[in-house]
Amino acid sequence: MAATFFGEVVKAPCRAGTEDEDEDDEGRKDTPEDREVRRQLARKREVRLLRRQTKTPLEVSLLEKYPCSKFIIAIGNNAVAFLSSFVTSSGVWEEVGCAKLWNEWCRATDTAHLSPTEAFCVFYHLKSNPSVLLCQCSCYVAEDQQYQWLEKVFGSCPRKNLQITVLTCRHVTDYKTSESTNSLHPPFLKALKTQNFEEPPCCSLLEQPNIVHDLPAAVLSYCQVWKIPAILYLCYTDVMKLDLITVEAFKPVLSSRSLKGLLKNIPQSTEVLKKLVTTNEIQSNIYT
Repeated sequence: MAATFFGEVVKAPCRAGTEDEDEDDEGRKDTPEDREVRRQLARKREVRLLRRQTKTPLEVSLLEKYPCSKFIIAIGNNAVAFLSSFVTSSGVWEEVGCAKLWNEWCRATDTAHLSPTEAFCVFYHLKSNPSVLLCQCSCYVAEDQQYQWLEKVFGSCPRKNLQITVLTCRHVTDYKTSESTNSLHPPFLKALKTQNFEEPPCCSLLEQPNIVHDLPAAVLSYCQVWKIPAILYLCYTDVMKLDLITVEAFKPVLSSRSLKGLLKNIPQSTEVLKKLVTTNEIQSNIYT
């Protein structure tokens, strides 16, 4: 049985504090300065989708501008490295846009001169087959920005003849199982799919009571609501930084219908991956 990706946050009641403090809070009113600060913060946290060449905003959602039948989304450094090594290195991909956002964990907004240690969110399509769209997102999209990201990427009325594949990682300590933890051998792959996804997954399904988090959960929930076929491949690993073994754990996904045919040379892709990991280690040493 697949785990659920729907849930709610329930705040536990708390009686800490005095009645006087409660009365002070109720009596306090917003000042114009308070409202202006909130407006400025909201503007700063706005998610914008830009054309790479002109840096101008897209007037419509990404999928309205670039309709596709396959959309592959890599979220996190290891998933991004997997696509960079085994997919984008095997064909001619053209960048069609990038997301600009700011939050407590992500301040990289310029994608023109990126180092491997910087965060980014870039979209490409395959020049020989523009119906294949790809997203590489190494930046953190905060909870209050996830709906904006979905709206800017998918639009208000997404296409139904679309299949989405999401790749991401979580630390193995997040994996819940009744078995002994000694039986776990990370990294390992689990899948979670929407009801409309009919293709057999490339690995076993994620068991309850496990859940997914952050942007991958938002994408899968969105697809479930709009009845879009989608599958998430979640790699549980004990190494969250860019790691050769963790990246290679995604290899079974290459046999899926969405990625099949995009890879042309596995030995060459493996060499690209090794160079990418080495470069990242050098850059990490420079910036730490």
